[in-house]
Amino acid sequence: MNVIFVDRAAGPDGLLTVLEACGGLMASVLRTTPSTTVSYHVFGPSDPEGFAAMAVVETLVHTHDIAQGLNRQWSPPRELCLRVLRKLFPHVTVRGDAWHNLLWATGRTALPDRPRLTEWRWYGTRSE
Repeated sequence: MNVIFVDRAAGPDGLLTVLEACGGLMASVLRTTPSTTVSYHVFGPSDPEGFAAMAVVETLVHTHDIAQGLNRQWSPPRELCLRVLRKLFPHVTVRGDAWHNLLWATGRTALPDRPRLTEWRWYGTRSE
């Protein structure tokens, strides 16, 4: 199981410490793994670039989820959203705001011309 738990008694500071440590671990793995390496993922094997994109998507959409829960507005750089959409969601036609398209692609919102997804996945497989 790939789950990390944070002691509730640690509060928000403890949660942020764990998140920072996880980000550092991911950065270290990505920095030291040869680009030709392909590793297992439940949605199919992926290269380091794919795993980096997955980490970015997880960070962006879960930061959005947390902000929503705290009734705060938050949005990431649009170019970053576009890059991960192109890498992990090649089946998504991006129209308009890349951030809104990423939220749609991960089942978090509807778009004017597309209903909210109830199932979704990304494609982190190595680009040919």
